[in-house]
Amino acid sequence: MASRDAPGEGRLLSQPMDPEAVLAEAVKRAEEALKERGIQFKREDGKGFVDFIVSVDDLVRAAEALKTVGFDHVVSITTIDYLKEKKFRVVYHVSSYLDAALKGAIVGLGVELPRVEKPSIPSLSQIWISAEFQEREVYEFFGIEFEGHPDLRPFLLTPPVAEKRPLRKDFVVREESIYEGVPKEWSKA
Repeated sequence: MASRDAPGEGRLLSQPMDPEAVLAEAVKRAEEALKERGIQFKREDGKGFVDFIVSVDDLVRAAEALKTVGFDHVVSITTIDYLKEKKFRVVYHVSSYLDAALKGAIVGLGVELPRVEKPSIPSLSQIWISAEFQEREVYEFFGIEFEGHPDLRPFLLTPPVAEKRPLRKDFVVREESIYEGVPKEWSKA
């Protein structure tokens, strides 16, 4: 006998669900969970994804709400540096390994914060352990501190390089030439 996702669903595990239906279910659950807890949010729909932008003060409660309705892990964390608007946006992309109705759907939970020298938001690594290393990566590349993070130190870069916050838009990349130090007559530049 073939195994099924859920009793009465009539779909074999090997048969993929409709991605639009999965995303619609994920968005419905996320929206209901946030509304039930009185969390205000701005919904942003993209092609194949939906982001829920909340205040920094509501970030932890929003993450707890999403976890209770089946979003069991962080797939990735994206940070966007809006240099002209003087703000950052940090978005946690969450999904589910365990809930068949959410598998394959990714919902964004984001915050916007001022672009200051030492921006800070609460860590979500106590809610989703999968956020731990990704928060460290955001910290070293953008300088955003995650309050309550168990081990906030550079993950990929050496500390002197991480201090320069190399993915901020105002980071200046020193140009190098492959011809540096090569006698002019050897190069065709």
